[in-house]
Amino acid sequence: MVMIERQKPVEQDMVERRSNFNPVEENFTAEQAKLEASRCLNCKNPMCKKGCPVSVNIPEFIQEVKNGNIQKAGEIIRETNMLPSVCGRVCPQERQCESKCILGIKGTPVAIGALERYVGDNSEPVEVKITPNGKKVAIVGSGCAGMSAANDLRNAGFEVTIFEALHETGGVLRYGIPPFRLPRTVLDREIKGLKEKGVKIVKNVVVGKSITLKQLKEEGYDAIFICSGAGLPKMMGIKGENLNGVYSANEFLTRVNLMHANELTTPTPLKVGEKAAIIGGGNVAMDAARTAVRVGYKEVYIMYRRTEEELPARKEEIRHAKEEGVIFKLLRAPVEIEGEGGLVKSMTFEIMELGEPDASGRRRPVGTGKYETMDFDAVIVSLGTGPNPIIQDSAKSDNLELNTDKKGYIIINEKGETSINEIYAGGDVAPLGESTAINAMGAGKRAAKTIIEALS
Repeated sequence: MVMIERQKPVEQDMVERRSNFNPVEENFTAEQAKLEASRCLNCKNPMCKKGCPVSVNIPEFIQEVKNGNIQKAGEIIRETNMLPSVCGRVCPQERQCESKCILGIKGTPVAIGALERYVGDNSEPVEVKITPNGKKVAIVGSGCAGMSAANDLRNAGFEVTIFEALHETGGVLRYGIPPFRLPRTVLDREIKGLKEKGVKIVKNVVVGKSITLKQLKEEGYDAIFICSGAGLPKMMGIKGENLNGVYSANEFLTRVNLMHANELTTPTPLKVGEKAAIIGGGNVAMDAARTAVRVGYKEVYIMYRRTEEELPARKEEIRHAKEEGVIFKLLRAPVEIEGEGGLVKSMTFEIMELGEPDASGRRRPVGTGKYETMDFDAVIVSLGTGPNPIIQDSAKSDNLELNTDKKGYIIINEKGETSINEIYAGGDVAPLGESTAINAMGAGKRAAKTIIEALS
């Protein structure tokens, strides 16, 4: 028996892509999709499905790809995942569905993510007949959780209004993920589908400031789903962090992805220098580094306090970053940022070594007492984010007891219910698992199911 090798998407030339924001990977061709689908063993007990946070029927949709029935494959995926084109591009399949693939035990797993992307791009959602039920729901945030909940609630007959704080819809999919990973045409198509269903989207409204939870309840919303994300950046807390040229990864990516700061005609320009340091090693750090390359920094460094083995970013993102010229300077912990005339000039790091494993299972970085100073004119901090407290503080002012944990995340149960009747939460503002697009979608679907049951 001849084993078929895992198919690989064609990638844009690594030199050319350093100067543009076009997608790095092309979609599979029809022939590639069929070949890859034929690798699936169609297991009787599909572990891949169990690895998917929204339980997409993976073997079933792959079988339809093998048979050439792409529209049917799309219908199967969209039974549980309304954003296949998005999830196929940005989900960490290697830690989820693909990690459970039997083929991966002795070889390479089926390219489930690439097949999902191909199907999403080449199929259309089935039109749903909507019967209004007279109830209305407010959704706070238009990211994965909000769109997923809006879709399910609208299909069930609810009048749905999404309130978005920014001037564009999509949440972190738009402001956080660069177009070379998620083309805006893909995102816009999904949002257009929601609008065509009758979902209302109100932009430039900060719930907690422009309007409060109490006022939404007074306006007659039968339920409120809070999925405003975690947009409050975590900084280093070191000397020099207030200098011009220091950004959080959130600010840097938002300025470029959403506000077009890299374009000459923008009202929000970005001062591009020679050398940029990105502090951190996750997917957001890779996005920031690869974006810094594209906007014109001559040298871009990933500064990380452990070794490459402990980098939390996807292996594919690390590979792409290296191909694009990003320099990895490892076992370096930030100590101080030095400036001149209010601008970043250099940064000092302590050289680390690895000790015993910590609570995360990764070996703990330990200082050696040796230091290194490097010249930089930009420092981009990518150490994670926390929940913005606006909604929580506003609820407290209105004497609404919205329970939060010590970090400010909204506390929910397994159904997505908060401490206040008719108010639900999910996604990064109330996490129950890893912060990924597909987990956020799962949170949206869970909350929608709970609301439908509560109000039916």
